[in-house]
Amino acid sequence: MTSAPSALVLAAGLGTRLWPLTCVRAKAAAPVAGRPLIARVLDRLATEGCTDVVVNLHHLPATITRLVGDGQAWGLRVRYSWEPRILGSGGGPRHALPLLGSDPFLILNADTLTDAPLADVLAAHASSGATVTLALVPNTAPHRYGGVLLGPDDAVVGFTRKGDTRPSHHFIGVQVASRPAFEALRDGEPAESIGDAYRDLMTARPGSVRGWRCEASFHDIGTADDYIETSFALRAAESSGAGMTGGHETVLAGQGARIAASAHLHRTILWDDVAVGDDCHLEDCVETDGIEIPAGTRLSRCVVVPAVLCPEAESRGGVRVGACVAVPVTVPRPGVRG
Repeated sequence: MTSAPSALVLAAGLGTRLWPLTCVRAKAAAPVAGRPLIARVLDRLATEGCTDVVVNLHHLPATITRLVGDGQAWGLRVRYSWEPRILGSGGGPRHALPLLGSDPFLILNADTLTDAPLADVLAAHASSGATVTLALVPNTAPHRYGGVLLGPDDAVVGFTRKGDTRPSHHFIGVQVASRPAFEALRDGEPAESIGDAYRDLMTARPGSVRGWRCEASFHDIGTADDYIETSFALRAAESSGAGMTGGHETVLAGQGARIAASAHLHRTILWDDVAVGDDCHLEDCVETDGIEIPAGTRLSRCVVVPAVLCPEAESRGGVRVGACVAVPVTVPRPGVRG
């Protein structure tokens, strides 16, 4: 990037679709193929020359701040916009405006990974005179995602709901915004960008919200299904086995993980300091930080969390496993998208 704009990373969300993983860490702190989501987003910003970053926080904020700190590990200056209550995709940027030093500035979702070139999105924004520019790809899964409707000049003319089969584009979590996009919102009040701020902009000045079409890759870490699929897809793309433990070629293991020699694990993700006992059989599972799987346990398609951190897990279909609860999760087989 030539102008080194500020960037806002949206990481305040509750991550309700990723429950129960988000009982243990904020969504942005979840490790994906061995590296937390927030770290991957900061990697990208640093690589493209951004130096000033704001991260908004609400849910389990310490799980993010202890990973990121002040950003020196990336050569960035990272500051935090604290939200005592969730302010939404419009209210969050409005609350962060005093910390954002540039106009326009980048906004990135912490739960979407993409290789969309940030400099190109910025250039498109500058050349069009738009107030907001959204990075878009063709919406090939309208049964899963709402879409963005574009006019012939790439002005955004509307939005579709999930299930609408009209041709549309999918927003991939990268946008450029000028400050007037949010200044009219009341600070500290919840608001959405699409439902509130952008709707008002499009009404007052048609063409002020525009799309930038590209063929970038993206991974949406919305659900546990998405999380497992993306973790193994990225590991396959990024390495030939680094970070996997022992002979378990389909295991992603965090720091301090211990797996008994007689255990059998397949497509299983271990967060930090997990212990798996003798003769355990785990398939399509996620074991979160610090848990111990008792010897002889057999689990398939489960997320395992400490019972003390997720007291509602048993009432929502979970089964006690020692001091933990195993919550069934529908996980697609490799290559199958739900």
